[in-house]
Amino acid sequence: MKPFHRILAATAKQQPLQSISRHPSHLLRRHPQFPTNHPRFIHSTKLRSQNGTATAASQASREPSPATSSNPQMAFPCLDALETRTSNLLNKTAIPSRSNSSGPEPSYTSGGYQTFRSPNPLHLDWGGTLPAYSIAYETWGTLNPSKTNAILLHTGLSASSHAHSTSANQSPGWWEKFIGPGPTFALDTDKYFIICTNVIGGCYGSTGPSSPDPASGDPYATKFPILTLEDMVRAQFTLLDHLGIEKLAASVGSSMGGMQSLAAGVLFPERVDKIVSISGCARSHPYSIAMRFVQRQVLMSDPNWSRGHYYNSIPPHVGMKLAREIATVTYRSGPEWENRFSRRRADASQPPALCPDFLIETYLDHAGEKWCLEYDANSLLYISKAMDLFDLSKGVQDAAKDRRDGYEKRRNEVVAGAAGDEAGASCTLTLPEEAYQEQDEDSTSLGSVSEANSSLNARRPPRDLVSGLAPLRNHKILVIGVASDILFPAWQQKEIVDSLREGGNEGVQHVELGEDISLFGHDTFLLDTENVGGQVGNFLR
Repeated sequence: MKPFHRILAATAKQQPLQSISRHPSHLLRRHPQFPTNHPRFIHSTKLRSQNGTATAASQASREPSPATSSNPQMAFPCLDALETRTSNLLNKTAIPSRSNSSGPEPSYTSGGYQTFRSPNPLHLDWGGTLPAYSIAYETWGTLNPSKTNAILLHTGLSASSHAHSTSANQSPGWWEKFIGPGPTFALDTDKYFIICTNVIGGCYGSTGPSSPDPASGDPYATKFPILTLEDMVRAQFTLLDHLGIEKLAASVGSSMGGMQSLAAGVLFPERVDKIVSISGCARSHPYSIAMRFVQRQVLMSDPNWSRGHYYNSIPPHVGMKLAREIATVTYRSGPEWENRFSRRRADASQPPALCPDFLIETYLDHAGEKWCLEYDANSLLYISKAMDLFDLSKGVQDAAKDRRDGYEKRRNEVVAGAAGDEAGASCTLTLPEEAYQEQDEDSTSLGSVSEANSSLNARRPPRDLVSGLAPLRNHKILVIGVASDILFPAWQQKEIVDSLREGGNEGVQHVELGEDISLFGHDTFLLDTENVGGQVGNFLR
């Protein structure tokens, strides 16, 4: 499979597109043979000859005759590429089969991680249960005899445990330049024992929707229960129990990991010393929720998603590609793209096209193309929803505890040998009968964008959030934000800091990197070893 269609060939002479990989580039997956006579794919196979490739005749059949058209038919190489990949997947020529020693689920990584398998069930915030679960993890450095030098490194939404290369997996990790021996690295492996896990719900070795359900042996798919970030953190701490680590020297994370890093301190305040939260938040806000919702809608609209049951067919690669393109828009910043791409086209000598034409379009197309088969679609759905649900406010936490207690009581009342409390995990949501009604303009107007930002920065944090973060009043905490970040705007990190200070933590450190320092937006945490890495390293020393 070519990760980038031919339109980029013309781009190389003008300006190489050097997209930053957010994940290991070697990740592949296996898809079992899918019956080509399945009714969902009759429309696709009709466009191809018996060997599964598009023919000139079939292409011509879709084009109007020159005699009946005033203009020639426009070419769509981007759609041709999608159809070719579908055909290749149907014929198992694009993705080689891989064995997976951990079970029959698809393999998304070449391995190199360790696996902790818990025989005990994990009961989740919204009532679901994982009867048993696995956590993939990797480590760097040496755990000292007293086991007091461990750092738990939390990942972003779709990252694996492979934060740095190891002898078992020498491919560069997603935080390769931030981890290493000596004080020049953010995480000093001479001093600390670094642990990074793939979160529950993921697809890089930890239990997720692509894993087999012990009850049936088939992949969970969308029978996987709804997760929260707090569920993921609780699972991580069972790994720490297994390793004999009673207290972390630090909990460190960026993006979703920055959210989890805070949650670790709130859930287990006595087991965490220092906390680093980079480009995260204490509660998800409407803009980021909206962007993740749109990604999920695009993905679920791909017919190949099949309501999550695609593991014996081809994956929803079109929906995944489009979802990634949307996400990429939120990962970087407009000023960076202005400097990097401006309004340049891939080939200004050619007529405009509806397929990727401007350099920014080819960049987004490439980002989606190279990722669409590297990650499990259902994992994206579940983990992004967990991010949306995140809120460390006291009332939300109390309500979650009440639900958990209620589910536990019902589980204890289940007759021995019964299947369990499925009702707690099921979805009974119904769509509203009436369309959303706009609120009165006076009640929602904030004037200009600058006035809105000033209002967000100036207002005091909600008391409920202050109470929710109260367990962190005595912790040493570093919060880093980036002014050019549109996914987790800098005011969200300021909300964390203000809430902590109002709750009595006067020592919390706050760093905001202005646009004069970084234009890389949300992805700054992956790229800026000097400012992000330097701040983290100084804080941990």
